[in-house]
Amino acid sequence: MSVINATKLRRLNFIAGFLHLAQGIAVLLLSTNFSLPVTGGYLSFNASTKHLDAASNTLFHLSLPWLVAIFFFLSAVFHLAIATFYRKTYVANLARGINRARWFEYSLSASVMMVAIAMLVGIYDAMSLVMIFALAAIMNLSGLAMEVYNQSASRRDDKINWLAYKIGSLAGIVPWLAVAFYIGNSNHHGSGAPTFVYFIFVSIFIFFSCFALNMYLQYKRIGKWADYLYGEKTYIWLSLIAKSLLAWQVFAGTLRP
Repeated sequence: MSVINATKLRRLNFIAGFLHLAQGIAVLLLSTNFSLPVTGGYLSFNASTKHLDAASNTLFHLSLPWLVAIFFFLSAVFHLAIATFYRKTYVANLARGINRARWFEYSLSASVMMVAIAMLVGIYDAMSLVMIFALAAIMNLSGLAMEVYNQSASRRDDKINWLAYKIGSLAGIVPWLAVAFYIGNSNHHGSGAPTFVYFIFVSIFIFFSCFALNMYLQYKRIGKWADYLYGEKTYIWLSLIAKSLLAWQVFAGTLRP
């Protein structure tokens, strides 16, 4: 290991794991019971007009405190696994410029985060939420593909293949466009989203963009990012801060007693 050695990274993963776990438990203990509907759309025949009209029904309600806690718990499981039984594989992969566990975790936890944000702006349709989850997952799995195709290239002068990076960026921007559309449409036709939702939209979008920037700096080998492990450390902090920021903004806006 170079500047940031395996021992320091293990300690950081332990810290991140326990902080995620503690915050997930805190959200469940402190939050009020608050849920949002998940709906299904269908066509209904209108006998008076002889037309098929769009209609929807509520399939079930999704607990917002549990939705927030889930992305904390997912991160906790992966960080603690990395710091314990998965550590040997983790260190070996870092030496090759790859961290598979990171991308699998993000494909789940970041996708849950995106679903939570979508529901806060009024996206309740079940299949829309599934597609938002899937696109966010594809974005993060494209990060895995980027590292698989460019193993060790971030530390040498090999030519970087940016295709996966571009595909991931394209997939990742679509859920944010959907959220932006709902916010804009609500402002135009309805009462608009609560103020805290705007803060969530801006702050979490910035942090999500920082993940892409971190990868870019890694593969361009700019400054401290010439060391792949510096980028790994940055990913850990970005993940912890982004999840914490989203969770406590949601708590302040909707879940506090």
